[in-house]
Amino acid sequence: MATKRAKAGKRPAEKKAGAPAAALNDPALYVNRELSLLEFQARVLEEAQDASNPLLERVKFLSILGSNLDEFFMVRVAGLKNQLESGILETGPDAMTPAQQLEAIRERYIRLNRDAHTCRRAVFEELKKQGIQVLDHADLSDAQKETARRYFEDTIYPILTPLAFDPGRPFPHISNLSLNLSVLIRQPDGEDHFARVKVPDTLPQIVPLHKPAQRRGGRPLTFVWIEQVIQANLGALFPGMEILESHPFHVTRDAEMAIQELEAEDLLETVEEGVRQRRFGAVVRLMVPRLMPERLLEILRTNLEIEDEEVYRVEGPLSLVRLRHVAALDRQELKETAFTPALPRGSSEDEDLFSMIRRGDMLVHHPFDSFQPVVDFLKAAARDPNVLAIKMTLYRVGRNAPVVEALLDANERGKQVAVLVELKARFDEESNIEWARALEKEGVHVVYGLVGMKVHCKAAMVVRREGSVMRRYVHLSTGNYNAVTAHLYTDLGFFTTGEDFGADCADLFNYLTGYSAKTDYRKLLVAPINLRKRMETMIEREIAHARAGKEGRIIFKMNALVDPRIIRLLYQASQAGVQVDLLCRGICCLRPGLPGVSENIRVISVVGRFLEHSRIFYFRNRGEEEIYIGSADLMPRNINRRVETLFPIEKPALIRQIRDRILSVYLSDNAKARRMRKDGTYERVAKKEGEKAVNAQSYLLKHRC
Repeated sequence: MATKRAKAGKRPAEKKAGAPAAALNDPALYVNRELSLLEFQARVLEEAQDASNPLLERVKFLSILGSNLDEFFMVRVAGLKNQLESGILETGPDAMTPAQQLEAIRERYIRLNRDAHTCRRAVFEELKKQGIQVLDHADLSDAQKETARRYFEDTIYPILTPLAFDPGRPFPHISNLSLNLSVLIRQPDGEDHFARVKVPDTLPQIVPLHKPAQRRGGRPLTFVWIEQVIQANLGALFPGMEILESHPFHVTRDAEMAIQELEAEDLLETVEEGVRQRRFGAVVRLMVPRLMPERLLEILRTNLEIEDEEVYRVEGPLSLVRLRHVAALDRQELKETAFTPALPRGSSEDEDLFSMIRRGDMLVHHPFDSFQPVVDFLKAAARDPNVLAIKMTLYRVGRNAPVVEALLDANERGKQVAVLVELKARFDEESNIEWARALEKEGVHVVYGLVGMKVHCKAAMVVRREGSVMRRYVHLSTGNYNAVTAHLYTDLGFFTTGEDFGADCADLFNYLTGYSAKTDYRKLLVAPINLRKRMETMIEREIAHARAGKEGRIIFKMNALVDPRIIRLLYQASQAGVQVDLLCRGICCLRPGLPGVSENIRVISVVGRFLEHSRIFYFRNRGEEEIYIGSADLMPRNINRRVETLFPIEKPALIRQIRDRILSVYLSDNAKARRMRKDGTYERVAKKEGEKAVNAQSYLLKHRC
């Protein structure tokens, strides 16, 4: 099925002279990186707007959108503001200055946020029909208000700390991403004062107003937002005072850490201090209700030291992230059907994992295939008396990390265990610091990373004595060793005992843990050493084939395409007649379909139940097909300033599996796929008359590779 689709999807080559090489630097050929990222957030919102998705899944997508936008402001917007304040006027390939980008971002974000709240209201109306309602406190019955009041007294009140602001008490610190109440009170002498009350994020953000038995009785589940319960009971916090008015506000701060690694004697302590300082970064966004009066807003604006353009008025709950509490409600019929990931094809309880890998290279496609074999691989290595050493990179493993538990077990059993823990994995620093300390405490060899670079590659190597032979078992992956996200992200994992792979991994770990000036590898493409050169060479090879009258074909699946040099080469490939398909989930700075430049390039983004995370790079190569998979996106930071790996898939059966059972299926998607227009916006891929509906992720759940 997939093979037929792949053939049917070919587009006739258009060999035109095209633009000269110098013209490929024209800013008009490039989409701004930040605006492209916001377009991805619009596609996430589309999933919340899609009535074919289960209701609580739509709520989940709204929560994801909120989280994504928080990070966007903490990192991307904060970075642009820092450039502007530092007088840095450098522009990217699109030639937009920081000021121009900030203006465009504000305009797009306002529309996006407005549409998100319109969607939220519509979804909440549908939830009400299903017996779930989140009401405003003003709309509660007297009995419900009494229930809320008792909850306030018993649960909320004991942990609240009102903070006054007057000449004797400074304006309180407002922590990053916190939700707060601004309260205007009047003392008995008639003097007005401002106070701040932080809404506790340690409690559920929706307060239940129904009895627990109603969950089973089919009666409506009714909730109210926690900040509204606090607002209704402010008199308990300010006894004897008149509450004139109160309004919530939400603050987002600069959370991008500047780590001066070259001057840091201890990287661990430096990262820890950077994490602590995030609470105090400059404010980059203040969200307030649409009806907040100017006198309260002016107090916030002055004391938070922000400008008008950093204030956003919102109609509805200020933090969309908190909708996760609604999405988590126990109503399975309003969610996606649960699934059980498959075990590797040909696996048997009677055969150990080492024997299976020796039998031949193994490819697993998460979450459709279980992540358990990866955990079992490390657990088996820990227990096996013939295993002498384990080496591994850890980027984002999460709080609950069975892979780390396996490493600790291996160390306890006397294995040599060496682990590189990347402390600079953004927003996972605290978790990684904890694991690094736990591993180090038990005697594991722990390396914190390399100066000036993040280590983003995903690799594990087990050294096992088998008779007179020392065999290396290797696992390489496109995704993190995280048992939770492995159930939510699409990623590819690869097991092999190939001697060249083993030798390359040994060299890679020597580079990561020691000193190495090695510039060549047998199989691996390693950034920043040889990945860029080899990637560019393979694109140029397809260009040469097309110019020689042979079929040129490139298919890339990745999270982001930003690198200008790679984009220019893809433009040249299109001009030469190479057919280029880019399955690019998020940012894409290339413009497809431009006359004389990119007619032969198609950009598709698939956004669905799972987060597309695998990176696959396919080259037709005159029939001698080559496929590389790995951790790297085509961004300058990945290619130039990170340690990344791409590795070849060489077995013909596995090449066909990736080509026909993964790439072709995604290129056939007409349910969750969006096609990029020339202007950087996207449109849904429409199902043609008589064409079968294809949801790539659903198809892969039913037809495991």
